[in-house]
Amino acid sequence: MKVAHFVFAPKLQVLLRRDLRGQAVELRFQGPQSVKHLIESLRIPHTEIGELKANGLGIGMGYIVMDGDRIEAWPVPPARNAVEEPRFVLDLHLGRLASHLRMLGLDCLYRNSFEDQELVQLSVEDGRILLTRDRLLLMHKVITQGYLLRSMEATEQLREVVVRYNLREWVRPFQRCMRCNHLLESVAKGTILEKLEPLTKKYYHEFKLCPACDQVYWKGSHYERMLALIQEVSPSV
Repeated sequence: MKVAHFVFAPKLQVLLRRDLRGQAVELRFQGPQSVKHLIESLRIPHTEIGELKANGLGIGMGYIVMDGDRIEAWPVPPARNAVEEPRFVLDLHLGRLASHLRMLGLDCLYRNSFEDQELVQLSVEDGRILLTRDRLLLMHKVITQGYLLRSMEATEQLREVVVRYNLREWVRPFQRCMRCNHLLESVAKGTILEKLEPLTKKYYHEFKLCPACDQVYWKGSHYERMLALIQEVSPSV
């Protein structure tokens, strides 16, 4: 039986069982085991791990842990100066977060019938960041871009994602359909009158239309609430 000690940075310790926090975690194991496998045996997905060291030397996820090793792990740091706009795919439990991200103008795939394998495939083949609260989903070895949401509340989740992926520079509010993710188009009021309620016809004059699902948008009473949320999570907008 081999023994290794794992030391996790505070932001990773919150992902451990409560009784394992605040201390070096001793793991006993047999045979050759990668550091990825052993860390994930503690239910921390590899997508949460940034820098790794074994006995003070930098290592990768494929490192084979040796008897007596001291492994240190730090979280993935917030993104900085991304060259390409981040794109996302969300699991079926994150519908409100999907709407919030689309409200910010971000490309965000969501369907409440997504199967796990579909999510993995979309993340890998389409280069999308997988957002989920399902740890096992992020442990698929082919997933390279993913984030485990800490909060269960949609607004807090939005804050997490904005910080983690430095999204402020990519925020373009009210450019996407919150229902289907398609880019919106400005539309003349006269062409959509039959879609409007009487008071909307009377008091509002600027509209946008989703060409994919036919949803109409205007700056109604909901607009100020949404704008307040955007300013809260992304003050520079």
